[in-house]
Amino acid sequence: MQLINIGYGNLVSAEKLIGIISPESAPIKRMIQDNKEKGRVIDATFGRRTRAILVMENGYIILSAIMPETISARLENKEGKEA
Repeated sequence: MQLINIGYGNLVSAEKLIGIISPESAPIKRMIQDNKEKGRVIDATFGRRTRAILVMENGYIILSAIMPETISARLENKEGKEA
């Protein structure tokens, strides 16, 4: 299993990750709020500003304080090392 560091010692399985998106748009903010009401949001920001949203295949959404580009680069580095 390949794990990606999403900040502050939190790790996520790369195989279960569907997408990494920015939280700036109104539809994304609504998606977060709807999933919070359903109890399907994991806040891994440690009280900091949300900069990336990770959408998982099981329907959960993970909030991260790390930029989407940084998480993507970490994912690409992991894939390159395993190849």
